[in-house]
Amino acid sequence: MLKLLFADRIENWPAYEPALNAALEQAGIAAKLVLPPADPASIDYIIYSPRGPVQDFAAYTRTKAVLNLWAGVERVVGNPTLTQPLCRMVDEGLERGMVEWVTGHVLRAHLDIDFFLTHQDGVWRQTGHVPPLARDRSVVILGIGALGGACATTLAGLGFNVTGWSRTQKTLPGVTCLSGATGLRDALSKAEILVTVLPDTPETTNLLNAETLALLPKGAAILNPGRGTLIDDDALLAALDSGQIAHATLDVFRVEPLPPAHPYWAHPQVTVTPHIAAETRPASAARVIAENIRRFEAGEPPLHLVDRSRGY
Repeated sequence: MLKLLFADRIENWPAYEPALNAALEQAGIAAKLVLPPADPASIDYIIYSPRGPVQDFAAYTRTKAVLNLWAGVERVVGNPTLTQPLCRMVDEGLERGMVEWVTGHVLRAHLDIDFFLTHQDGVWRQTGHVPPLARDRSVVILGIGALGGACATTLAGLGFNVTGWSRTQKTLPGVTCLSGATGLRDALSKAEILVTVLPDTPETTNLLNAETLALLPKGAAILNPGRGTLIDDDALLAALDSGQIAHATLDVFRVEPLPPAHPYWAHPQVTVTPHIAAETRPASAARVIAENIRRFEAGEPPLHLVDRSRGY
């Protein structure tokens, strides 16, 4: 019988234990879930969270893989004690959560919903506030992997003029796909609504800075459910103050929770959401964990194996 270590915060155990047991049983995997502390030499797989109690993997000499419960792996991928294969979490629940958050906030920006919410004063303001049709609105997604790609195709299905950018060239139905440095500049130059769903890597740090923000059409909106390090905060605040950027909806930050004194909280053109765009759901995440264990045991390629040279 396999032994699986649940190395997440203990308060998450009541939700994950039944979900994992059900998924393992459905996959036909005989396994026992254990909690820290447990003998590291007895553990076959680690179900891992960066906020959990396991940060030193050196003693887990029997462990075949570390299965991350988060989509992001930047907090663990550089850990020198991690020699086991690492898989990140991409699951249906997390993907749908991201798609719904992005779609909702894109529509909010597209329809200028905030304007009408803040002008309930008896004045009939029809002229100048009829939005274009979605097909006449340019939305750009930076990062078109599993999550960003799902957002891009959903928005294209609603009729938006969608461009996706990634480091390597990709193809998505209904989406103009660009890559490389020239492609990035071309994408930014048309981004009336910009959505960033990139991972945290040295190449993406401060990707949105004073120079790149200036490439966007004046009055663009920015949505960041990706990683806080993608944006130079001072440059974004300056762009908001100048009117270059009309509004920023931010779900992720360099420091979380976002400190109460941070200027984003009080800025009238910033919406803060508390890292909720793509939350891991136990039921759907458990099915991915069980499937990956099945694959490892069967000698099949695992799902979402992290390329450590790229950082994701």
